[in-house]
Amino acid sequence: METRRRSNLITILSLIVLSSVAIGEALMPQYYWQSCPSVQEIVRETVQQKIKETVVTIPATLRLFFHDSFITGCDASVLIASPNNDAEKDSSDNLSLAGDGFDTVIRAKKAVEAACPGVVSCADILTMATRDVISLSGGPNYTVELGRYDGLISKASLVDGNLPLPNFNVDALVSMFGKHNLDMTDMVALSGAHTVGFSHCSRFANRLYNNDGQSGQVDPTLDAKYASQLQQACPTNVGPTIAVNIDPFTPITFDNVYFTNLVNGFGLFSSDQVLYTDTRSRPIVQQFAANQSAFFDAFVSAIAKLGRLDVKTSADGEIRRDCTKFN
Repeated sequence: METRRRSNLITILSLIVLSSVAIGEALMPQYYWQSCPSVQEIVRETVQQKIKETVVTIPATLRLFFHDSFITGCDASVLIASPNNDAEKDSSDNLSLAGDGFDTVIRAKKAVEAACPGVVSCADILTMATRDVISLSGGPNYTVELGRYDGLISKASLVDGNLPLPNFNVDALVSMFGKHNLDMTDMVALSGAHTVGFSHCSRFANRLYNNDGQSGQVDPTLDAKYASQLQQACPTNVGPTIAVNIDPFTPITFDNVYFTNLVNGFGLFSSDQVLYTDTRSRPIVQQFAANQSAFFDAFVSAIAKLGRLDVKTSADGEIRRDCTKFN
């Protein structure tokens, strides 16, 4: 009888220990309250200063978070710089990531390390910086979950076929986002991140000159005057560095104008415009176009889900000292 009691007690204690480990490594807003209480203020101040230097910081940081999360989860693997040029950032789909996004996280990490060395992950800094560029550009100021470790793998080969492309239709978008347990509403809301930022002409030139493979054909879902303006900005012989704003009206403000643009035929990518032309996603676009609060609420919910993808713990991750290389 005594032996059984001891066995039961050991089992209970083991469960308590395991539960404590699980709780300790779960994502939670207060994760750094004791170990680095000033971390959020430090990151936000860095982001504010960076935005003062260049507004490109806003879309660059947001896009960096998306590209990181879709490949091996939210683990800052996209920040790794490989001497062999074979890390995530070296893949063809990531070569267009603006350097200001990387610089924002690297600067914030340096400032955080000065206050709390070896405590805060690059993945969490990227998550906080993303929230800050959104709120500082007019978007929602939401609470972020923290406690991620940095990933130990970063390979360019993992990127191909795992990021949404500008020519995707709704079926392809739903499939891509569905792999990460993101539903139709999540997908449309996250597409709203295109309310800020810019794109190089090559990413949408087919809609202006070769739609559906027909030479000289303009995509009929584009507003005619908008298509003409895009052709002037992006002639057939345009240089590879020329870019235009994705939202032609409020390009550095995080708002719902992106969705009113879709209703009016001003979606820059076919993967944007198709959200309105496809009857399955159209009602969501119309709702967000009519109600910015509804868009903000859905976006916050969706980006929280994105930030929970394949979270690394102490068992399969690390707290990098330098965001660009493994310890």
